[in-house]
Amino acid sequence: MGKFTFRKEERLSKEKHIQELFARGSSFYLFPFKVMFLPQADPAGPVHQVLISVSKRHFKRAVDRNLIKRRIREAYRLQQQLMPAAPRLAVAFIYTHKEPLLSAELQGKMRNTLVKLGKMALSPS
Repeated sequence: MGKFTFRKEERLSKEKHIQELFARGSSFYLFPFKVMFLPQADPAGPVHQVLISVSKRHFKRAVDRNLIKRRIREAYRLQQQLMPAAPRLAVAFIYTHKEPLLSAELQGKMRNTLVKLGKMALSPS
């Protein structure tokens, strides 16, 4: 895996896996994200898989939603080394704030979120 990449296989896109994540996954809230995560059924999978969601309710225009998703992807791409290596995870980042945050703010929030995610994923449930 490249140091700072976000390739196609890192994206959670299969409907079956997304439904399983939302049905059986654990979650926590750390402003501005609601994070859902689930250890992947196939631990031999090469990488963590990530889903990024921004509510259409709060951001009616697609350009606004896409801007926020782009910023979140970039923040994740730069901070993904904070993810735990051992349990491969399926993760959903759901943006809950009602207005867009600046890239620098999102990077700090993503760092905090990934640190907490790492602690929760390693703790026995």
